[in-house]
Amino acid sequence: MTSLSKRAVYATCSMIALALIAPTATAQTATIAAVRETAPVASPGDAADDPAVWRNPADPAKSLIVGTDKSWGLNVHDLSGRLIASAPAGLVNNVDLRADVMVDGKAAILVAATDRSEDPKGKLALYALETAPAGLRHLAHIDVESDGVGDVYGFCLWRRAPDDVFAFIAYNNGDVRQYALDLSGPAPTAKMVRDIRLATQTEGCVVDDRTGQLYVGEEERGVWRIEADPGSKAAPEMFAAIDGVNLIADVEGVAIIPKGDKGGYLIASSQNDNAYAVYDLESGRLARHFRIVGSGTVDAVTDTDGLEFAPGDFGAPFGEGFLIVQDGDNAPANQNFKMVPGDALMRLIGSK
Repeated sequence: MTSLSKRAVYATCSMIALALIAPTATAQTATIAAVRETAPVASPGDAADDPAVWRNPADPAKSLIVGTDKSWGLNVHDLSGRLIASAPAGLVNNVDLRADVMVDGKAAILVAATDRSEDPKGKLALYALETAPAGLRHLAHIDVESDGVGDVYGFCLWRRAPDDVFAFIAYNNGDVRQYALDLSGPAPTAKMVRDIRLATQTEGCVVDDRTGQLYVGEEERGVWRIEADPGSKAAPEMFAAIDGVNLIADVEGVAIIPKGDKGGYLIASSQNDNAYAVYDLESGRLARHFRIVGSGTVDAVTDTDGLEFAPGDFGAPFGEGFLIVQDGDNAPANQNFKMVPGDALMRLIGSK
């Protein structure tokens, strides 16, 4: 997550770049409305960052949203946006979750986040999401390698099987480290199994569990696609490069919008453009560039860090899932997360 001063620098640089570069394509910017929002985080300033969503298969209306407050910990919201539980998890930046994970011999909903509370800043915070009543049960805070690579920043999980789960931590020097999680006992552990080196600061990442592909946002260069298998020797490939028009530095959150067995889209936060770029997963073609506007009592979204697309039927108005994004300016209140109906997003992309 960038500071406000860093954002201002990047915004200036982006304007200079637009003046100097003659792009081959022009962004056609559409708009879409946010219809719901979460309660603001308790901490002022640059505090909210990244959301994750658990869909309740038995009663989708009782699904849960987990979001970070970088100055304090993790918050749990219901689909109305109401705060219903929280945990003082530390200075957590990015969060992800996976359901149907075996933890200490029992099926659980695993929640994990990067925690920068200590110096050197490098911990992995693990929780189990409880659903009745809603809450977060602490599993462990695990020290992860911090041998000169910088602070832990971005984060995502890969569930290859219920008992085969990996964590990817993006560091602010460009390293992306893969950890195999051992959740078989009461005290989880993490072992580094791969170190992927990119040139500059990374943050947002997501794994497509259907295909085993990892997507990582390098803030000033674009989104990379990488084989998630720890044994892979394939080099990262640029999937969506910053062009100063459709995707502008810095690239922040990335998420998968699945369609079928392997198709769908990748959505990336083009932060200093206050916009989002959507790319076809199979062709890499730009599908849409858009901004999120307000509706009624929900205000517009700017300066987004983390985001998530939650597929499936959650009930009206989210019968075809929803996009949830961090809002960097929710004045006069503190930062929060805004929600966009999936069916409206699919129409905007042209997928319906």
